[in-house]
Amino acid sequence: MGDADITLRHLARRRPGDLARAFVPEGHRTEVVGWVDSQVTNIERRLDKALRLQVDGEPRVLHVEFCFALRDAVPDRVLEYLGFLFTALRLEAPGAPVPPIESVVVVLSGRKRRLRATGQRCTAWPGRPFSGMRFRVDAVYQRTVAELRARGSVLWLVFAPLARDATAAALREVVAEIHAGAKAAAERAELYTALLVMAAIDPWGHNLRKELIDMVEDKEEGLLRRTPIIGEMIIEAERRGELRGELRGELRGEERAQEAIAELLGRLFARRIGRRPTADEARSILERARANGPGEVTDALLDLEGEALVRWLAEPIRPS
Repeated sequence: MGDADITLRHLARRRPGDLARAFVPEGHRTEVVGWVDSQVTNIERRLDKALRLQVDGEPRVLHVEFCFALRDAVPDRVLEYLGFLFTALRLEAPGAPVPPIESVVVVLSGRKRRLRATGQRCTAWPGRPFSGMRFRVDAVYQRTVAELRARGSVLWLVFAPLARDATAAALREVVAEIHAGAKAAAERAELYTALLVMAAIDPWGHNLRKELIDMVEDKEEGLLRRTPIIGEMIIEAERRGELRGELRGELRGEERAQEAIAELLGRLFARRIGRRPTADEARSILERARANGPGEVTDALLDLEGEALVRWLAEPIRPS
């Protein structure tokens, strides 16, 4: 997920109340207390952020995981993170009860058939009663633009390009709502960045990224070009002639999505290591994304530090 994961986490931290309200049942009084910033390191993996809440006056913890697709490894990862989080909370307040924790996986792409509303990781012996962990599944890409709007926040509008019924007309209205609902130009730039990154994922093949760029540029008079991540995407797209139509028809569907995702993964590597990937490293990133999916590569780019990441890219690819 690369820049998508970074962008979504950043937006979630800016609007924690909007994030929480989507997952707390209606009719319950919810107060955001803050983020769980503890980290527990195990095999060089990093604990995702979790949100402290007071729901009807009682302490709760909400863990939200963004993932590219609900692959087989996701339940294992959620269970692992839940263990890290439980340990961190217990060490933070020895002797005090650990607050109830709810994990939600927000899925950005995948199969067309409806995903189940819950996932699980069973750890029991075969034939024995269930024991393990269950988590909620929020397949935002299977929702409609209207359903995302109904959540009542610009945070959820950035997922509109993923919606199964996304159209240019609907996204034009979304751009206008973001323009009106953001608190300042800096926040609008962040929201538009997320909007364009979601359009690059394009799970339904709507192919609306070019039109979306034009909409935002018309609305904001060059704001995107002054935004580092998206400005780079526009300049690179223009260099290839994509926005002028010279490559129209050459990049379609999954191939185009893979190219956009590879670009984002390369930028994430640069952020983590402090330099652009070498030709061999860039090739390894792309080949691993094709063999095992962008989700696995994103996890490694986010979780592995420095030389460990470089060593991982040099290892033989093991298909999952």
